[in-house]
Amino acid sequence: MSLSELRKGEEAIVESVPEGQIRHQLLRFGIAPGSRVVCHARIPFGPVVLKFGGQEIALGRALADSLKVRRAS
Repeated sequence: MSLSELRKGEEAIVESVPEGQIRHQLLRFGIAPGSRVVCHARIPFGPVVLKFGGQEIALGRALADSLKVRRAS
């Protein structure tokens, strides 16, 4: 499933990150395959806000669509 499909409060594990410049930006934030993230908010027609490592990161909807995650149990 994609990151943009998570509901507010759901925790997930990142399975894949797209290649290219976006990958490098996400890696700088510490988001890589195996990272645990929490969906803090979903702005209608806007970004998905993640809580990760004590910080909040807003990712555009297109980027959130390209990140593949699985729900954490």
